[in-house]
Amino acid sequence: MKKILVSLVAAGLLAGVPAMAKTSKEVTNDAVTAAKSDAGKQQHTEVVKEAVQAVALTHDVIAALDRNDTKSAKASLEKAIGKLEVVLAAPNAPAMLPIDGTIRSVEYLGTAKDVKAQVKAVEELLDDGKVQEARALLSTLQSEIDIVTVSLPLISYPNALKLAAKYLNESKVQEAKEVLLMALGTFAQSQIVIPVPLLKAQALIEEASAVAKKDKAAALGHLSAAREQLKLAKALGYVSGSDTTYKMLDDSIEKIEKEIKGKNRAEKLFDDLIAKLREFKEKAVSSESTK
Repeated sequence: MKKILVSLVAAGLLAGVPAMAKTSKEVTNDAVTAAKSDAGKQQHTEVVKEAVQAVALTHDVIAALDRNDTKSAKASLEKAIGKLEVVLAAPNAPAMLPIDGTIRSVEYLGTAKDVKAQVKAVEELLDDGKVQEARALLSTLQSEIDIVTVSLPLISYPNALKLAAKYLNESKVQEAKEVLLMALGTFAQSQIVIPVPLLKAQALIEEASAVAKKDKAAALGHLSAAREQLKLAKALGYVSGSDTTYKMLDDSIEKIEKEIKGKNRAEKLFDDLIAKLREFKEKAVSSESTK
């Protein structure tokens, strides 16, 4: 009976203890994990099943032709054309059909000061003609989540398959194979780059806003960490098309820090800063396409 009472008293005491505030490291780790999860969901929904199947069938055609099995090659080619005809028949068919995607993530664990030191080292290596060493060092200067998508061009790929079918019907096996190989070389790769330091800075400022009233020290710690992440983003060269600049963001953080240390009425300042940073981050997310 005594054990039960002690347990109940302990439970009551613990219920009155507020949950431990998140550390800045925990906040940023959670933000990066969530961003990777969101990127994975986006990537998964983009891939077009029929396009993937058409590409797989194209490889089957080439393999059959290598075996001199023209009958199987024609059958696989017919199926591949059929898969793409389904997509072409759909309203508002996209010009590019995603067939594969990957998520790449790399975090730079140093500071803005470390970046500047590495950039200086790269410059010195280049001055000494050590291009490959400079290239290797320069490649480490990134902190980002990359969403990479490989797409099939719907405007040309089906026509290439049809031309290959025509050649096969004319017993022009080599010509058919060359057309198919050329078609497989027309895929385009697009990449969305999400700067991790900006992602972390946003999460830290949002967390600071959430705890500012009940834990000034934690809020100020998060803001300090956010400032360092913004310095890192700037040093790594992540820029934005937004009118907001790193200087304006830093000035906004400084105003909030002064307010928290004073009357602590920073709600409006937080709202404005979060809005500015979200716009800045969204416009800093870059997209590029290559063939």
